[in-house]
Amino acid sequence: DEATDPSISEENWECIQRFCDQVNADTEGPLFALRLLAHKIQSPQEGEALHALTVLETCVNNCGDRFHSEMAKFRFLNELIKVLSPKYYGIWSSEKVKSRVTEVIFSWTVWFPQEVKIQDAYQMLKKQGIVKEDPKLPEDKILPPPSPRPQNSIFDTDEEKSKLLARLLKSSHPEDLQAANRLIQSVIKEEQEKSAQVSRRVNTMSEVSENVKRMDELLENYRRHELSPADQETLQALFQRCEKLRPLLFRLASEAVADEEALAEILQANDKLSQALGQYRQVVASQ
Repeated sequence: DEATDPSISEENWECIQRFCDQVNADTEGPLFALRLLAHKIQSPQEGEALHALTVLETCVNNCGDRFHSEMAKFRFLNELIKVLSPKYYGIWSSEKVKSRVTEVIFSWTVWFPQEVKIQDAYQMLKKQGIVKEDPKLPEDKILPPPSPRPQNSIFDTDEEKSKLLARLLKSSHPEDLQAANRLIQSVIKEEQEKSAQVSRRVNTMSEVSENVKRMDELLENYRRHELSPADQETLQALFQRCEKLRPLLFRLASEAVADEEALAEILQANDKLSQALGQYRQVVASQ
């Protein structure tokens, strides 16, 4: 009641932290806490509901796997859905509360991708038109930690960042939790960029390999004067596409400077591409 008191404008972080400690101390803590929080989040008083959502997110940050397991059950997710659904409390719940509930469920789909029920609940809200588009999570949003991180995450390889994140997440100060969220978001962005680079490299290398192989075949037929007009057009189009692939390879090489194996692979592909372009100029363009 203290932590969700609608008469206070600012969060009572000391009280919220005590609530989290009680959840962790009691075997049935997560179950009882979520029942209480569901009741408060459904409150007709906006302030009480918003405070309860902050308590919920702080518990997700601080109360571990037992809490995560309980919150990912339909029993609790349905209570959140009632706040959004026009068949239940969605008629009188404020837009601010509904927006926060949507953000909470969406953020869980990001941080707990292995929890199928959370994914199903969110997709159901979208199918029913209750959620029309994914919310943009604000920078100061308190997000749960990325529970099961992918292997070879930056947090696994950068010990300094990992320690900093652990320290920030243990804090009860809102500015530390905001800093943790910004750190997590920056690492996710960095990992996404790395993944996109690898994807671009794989796709480009595959295209280079296929185009060079096809060009070699068509050039051999050209030398034998066995190339149809349609194949001649194909050969010319391949040459033009390969010309455009060269700057792409140079860009990939600059991105892969730190990865010797990838760089060697790119340079080898560039050699084959250069040879194919040279052969075309020698055999076709010269004529």
